[in-house]
Amino acid sequence: MRARGFAIAPGRGIGQLPGVNLLEKIIPWEHLAQWRAAVRASRRTLVVTNGCFDLLHRGHVTYLEQARNLGDALLVGLNSDESVRQLKGPGRPLNSQQDRAAVLAALESVSGVCIFEETTATRFLAAAQPDIYVKGGDYTLATLNQDERRVVEQAGGKIFIFPLVPGKSTTALLQKLASL
Repeated sequence: MRARGFAIAPGRGIGQLPGVNLLEKIIPWEHLAQWRAAVRASRRTLVVTNGCFDLLHRGHVTYLEQARNLGDALLVGLNSDESVRQLKGPGRPLNSQQDRAAVLAALESVSGVCIFEETTATRFLAAAQPDIYVKGGDYTLATLNQDERRVVEQAGGKIFIFPLVPGKSTTALLQKLASL
C-alpha cells in the first residue's frame, strides 16, 4: 500500500519499507571483491566515489545523488578514522567511521559503503573496479591523485568531476559552529 509516496507495511510506520536494512549496505573490506563481482554479473554500471563524509551536508547529498544518476549502483569508499586524522588533523573525524558509514548507507542514492584504511583510495579503487569514478570540484584531472587515476583508467573506467555546491562544506560548517 502507498500513501503520498511512502510505503506502508502492516505494523510499520510511514516510510519504513519492509526488508530495508542500512547495515546490509555496509560492505566489509574482505567482502568487497565478492560484492563487486555480483554487481558485474548483474550487468549494472558501478559508480564509485570516496571521501571522509564527516558531517553530512547538502553539498554531500547533492554530489552523491548526481554520482548515482550516472549509473545503476553507487559505492562509497569511506576513509577510516585513522586516515581522516592523517588527512584532516587530530580533531577529526567528529563522527566515527561506523557512524559515518551508517549515515551514508541510509541514503537511497548509496548502494554500498566500504571503509578503507589508507589516506589515498588507490587500493580501494583497484578492488572496487569502478565503471565510473566521481570526484568533487575541489579536484581536476591534473590534481587528482595520479595513482588513483591510473588504476581507474587502466581498468577501463571513466572519471567525472562534479562542481561543488557553493557555500556547502564541512569546513564552513565547523567555522560557523566555532563562531557561535
